[in-house]
Amino acid sequence: MAYQDFYQRHPHYKTRLTLQTRDSEQNVVTAASVAQELLNEKVHAIIGPQTSEQAWFVIELGSKAQVPVISFSATSPSLSSTQKPYFIRTARDDSSQVEAISDIVEVYGWREIVPIYEDTEYGNGLNLYLHDAFVNIGTRVPYRCVIGPHFGVEEISKELEKVKCMATKVFLVHMSSEVGCKLFLAAKKSGMMAKGYAWIVTEGLSAEVDPMILKCMDSMQGVLGVRPRPNHSKRLENFKERWKVLLSGKGNNESNGTNVTIFGLWAYDTVWALAKAVENVWKQNALSQNHNATNTTLLNTILATKFHGLSGSFHLVKGQLEPSTLEVFNVVEQSERSIANWMPERGLSKLKQPKWPGNTTEPPAKLRIGIPPTNSVNEFKKVLNFSFDVFFEALKILPFPLHYEFTPYKIHVIYTSRMSNNIFPFFFILFLSTSSLCMQRYDAVVGDVTIVANRSNYVDFTMPFSESGVAMLVLAKHDERQNIWIFLKPFSWDLWLTTGAAFIFIGFIVWFIEHRSNSEFRGTPKNQLGMALWFSFSTLVFAHRERVVNNWSRFVLIIWFFVVLIITQSYTASLASILTVQKLQPAFMDAEEIKRNNYLVGYHQDSFVRGLLIEKLGFKESKLKGYDGPEAYQHALSLGSNNGGVAAIFDEIVFINLFLMKYGSKKYQMVGPTYKTDGFAFAFPRNSPLVPYFSRAITNVTENRTTFDGIKKKYFSSDVMSEDASTSMALESPNLTLKSFGGLYIITLLTSLLALTVRLFKMIHSKFIARDFQRSLSEMMIELEKHFNKEESSLHSPQNSTPGME
Repeated sequence: MAYQDFYQRHPHYKTRLTLQTRDSEQNVVTAASVAQELLNEKVHAIIGPQTSEQAWFVIELGSKAQVPVISFSATSPSLSSTQKPYFIRTARDDSSQVEAISDIVEVYGWREIVPIYEDTEYGNGLNLYLHDAFVNIGTRVPYRCVIGPHFGVEEISKELEKVKCMATKVFLVHMSSEVGCKLFLAAKKSGMMAKGYAWIVTEGLSAEVDPMILKCMDSMQGVLGVRPRPNHSKRLENFKERWKVLLSGKGNNESNGTNVTIFGLWAYDTVWALAKAVENVWKQNALSQNHNATNTTLLNTILATKFHGLSGSFHLVKGQLEPSTLEVFNVVEQSERSIANWMPERGLSKLKQPKWPGNTTEPPAKLRIGIPPTNSVNEFKKVLNFSFDVFFEALKILPFPLHYEFTPYKIHVIYTSRMSNNIFPFFFILFLSTSSLCMQRYDAVVGDVTIVANRSNYVDFTMPFSESGVAMLVLAKHDERQNIWIFLKPFSWDLWLTTGAAFIFIGFIVWFIEHRSNSEFRGTPKNQLGMALWFSFSTLVFAHRERVVNNWSRFVLIIWFFVVLIITQSYTASLASILTVQKLQPAFMDAEEIKRNNYLVGYHQDSFVRGLLIEKLGFKESKLKGYDGPEAYQHALSLGSNNGGVAAIFDEIVFINLFLMKYGSKKYQMVGPTYKTDGFAFAFPRNSPLVPYFSRAITNVTENRTTFDGIKKKYFSSDVMSEDASTSMALESPNLTLKSFGGLYIITLLTSLLALTVRLFKMIHSKFIARDFQRSLSEMMIELEKHFNKEESSLHSPQNSTPGME
């Protein structure tokens, strides 16, 4: 038809194409053989072959013979004119549709997609381009399903079973019409053309591209596809009518089988381009006896040929047809409905509402988000609701829409000491179907999910949105110990000893300074000792009656009175607190005490805490009991380990704080060291592309204090998410220690030593240095003692006026 139409339109052309046809029988070897036959007959160009596999061999033969090989259907991107300059593709290569496909995936927010392609040069050639396009939009390819070109429906069904049980329900099909038809028949048989699935097909499977697909359109309901969109014109409509008449004249009575394919239009335009090029070569007088020279000129002329053909603008760029508008279609019943266009310069137009598999308008392939069972009515549900609100706020910040559905998970796991710590039980759920035993996976888990190192072997966590840690909850009891020495508790023992020593030291310093000048500090040794001690300890209540006459004594006492004031005030406040506040003591202080007594302990069932108790704290499995909420905790603790309950409950701090808020701290206390975890977060399958998006969104939510604090206040009366928020009372009021008053005592010591040194120096100077005589050391000490015990002038008696500083 192309040959006849061209020369009817151009009867004045001086050249004519001579067509020699060979049948490749869809066989690579045959294609190479018949191509060699044509080359032996010195043809100037070869149109074909049809498949990319055949093209590899024919292009190689054409390049060696310097004969242009022109293909209108070998679309694999791996075939390139840059590597084989005598190869011309009068079609668009498959990579030209990749951007349109990725735009569709991005619009619907699909973060995972499984390519299904045939194991041929055509099928494999698009993989690299798809991978790069999906990486750019943050969509992961968790698996690739490869179908052999000779697979039957049963063999294809076995391959589909492998992807049926995966979380991903979005599939991209890239294969020839013959294999693709068998695929969709198998998919429908396997129940994969139902609600919840999404299918996209490349242009090779467009129902309008190949009449063979029309035979299996019943199995393709709801499929989306992309295909080149020819420019509609009267010329094209006239051609289609003639085409139908031609096929019906050959006995084809199937109305749906008379559609012209895009490859047919490209084949038509290929003949026109070659005929135009041959005429132009003749006009340039480029025809010569040199066969290769003529072929080279013909090659260059074809590459430069431009015209408006049946398929649209014929313009070759880098040896292949220039990309143009693509149509996005939706298979509905026995037709394909156009729902959008894609242009290289503008991208994807607004999509109309498609019909999805299962005859539904609801977007398929929702994110399956596992959540804890929602039948709980206890206080712990607040944490779950808090997590949900953080998740909803994060969704608002994501740069793409995310379709999801919550699915409560059920846990059917037999725990062992290793499993409880390593397995993320609610992330992988075993369920028995009528056809097979599948590993059902969720796309995410939202709730009170704690980041634990061993869980990272199976999942990826987002950034945490709250703090977390594990502590011990025990009964509280009144301190019933006989405490007749309670008055000693405000000070630590080292502080008591230091304070007593300070009183004695200050008494000695004052006595030493006042001894010669103050009659009240003289007398018998017994009286002097009693006076020094009395004077010092009487300063505790400021009850001393003795006057000091030396200014250095007064200097020491000023500092000492300040110290005494602070000590007495601190002691009074601490003792008052001890006597007025009702003291509670925990029944157990730490996990080691419980293990030594071989008591039972409880934990939040179905949580990682069980693994921590066994692996980290060394509890025996037989001593562990799981409970599901605060009411169960309260009952178990009330019974005790010897009466069917437990001695302690181990749980995350947030849950313990919620428990204490409900039951108060008069009966229960949080004790022991805190076993830190990395906080609450959302969990996704390993390498999920959603993790970085959600992490960034969570960071924005938590940094927005107005929003985040509002979420917390909605569920919690105080900041129960922190370890510091525990409502339990302190186990013991901390004693005042020597360190608390160390600075004061150092100042007192230094001033006292200064006064003592000055006084001692004065005595030695007046007695020995002022006089010139030689004495032995013993004689000097005896003389100094006499001088020290000698009373100074009555001028320095307490009854007289105050002396100046010595």
